[in-house]
Amino acid sequence: MARFWANAILWLSRARVTVTGGEKLSPDRSYIYMANHQSNADIPVLLGRLPVQFRWLAKAELFKIPIFGRAMRGVGYISIDRSNRKSAFQSLARAAATIRNGTSVLIFPEGTRSRDGRLLPFKKGGFVLAVDSGVPIVPVIIRGTRNIIPKGHFVIRSAPITMQILDPVETADYTRKTKDALLARIRTILVDHLDVDPLENEPQEAS
Repeated sequence: MARFWANAILWLSRARVTVTGGEKLSPDRSYIYMANHQSNADIPVLLGRLPVQFRWLAKAELFKIPIFGRAMRGVGYISIDRSNRKSAFQSLARAAATIRNGTSVLIFPEGTRSRDGRLLPFKKGGFVLAVDSGVPIVPVIIRGTRNIIPKGHFVIRSAPITMQILDPVETADYTRKTKDALLARIRTILVDHLDVDPLENEPQEAS
């Protein structure tokens, strides 16, 4: 249902989505996907075109929205309570157990949308989750969505979009004490690839 909803939005907005790198994912593994965040349009792009099943890791406030919050709980999205440090770490422990049981999750490590396309500072919670669960992180680069729905605007425009799935990064050798090194590594990967056009060097996949 979520994929149908997302693809319907992309069709209505006449968005042309090209995906590369899907062959890097193993169907037998769970992952933590980390994507840059430029626009509300990132959500239907990921739901509709990321070629795997996953659940969102979302702030607890979203689960309080009538109907929407209930739907999120119903499909297994994972709530993170950031109201205080203790609650946040309890939420992350529950999320790590869910991932170890075979569920992949998706996180926007910036925590909110960027207005100019440049990466904002990363939140550390996703990296605590990564080292606690021990599953690989898959960096994902999204380009073009800021042109469809810029932050602070509600008019939907048509624009080409690319989603580039990068190589998984193993996390087994990291701990909570070294999570900052993992954060820096993932951030460097995203920054480096945001300056590269994936269509110059990679074959196009059907959108």
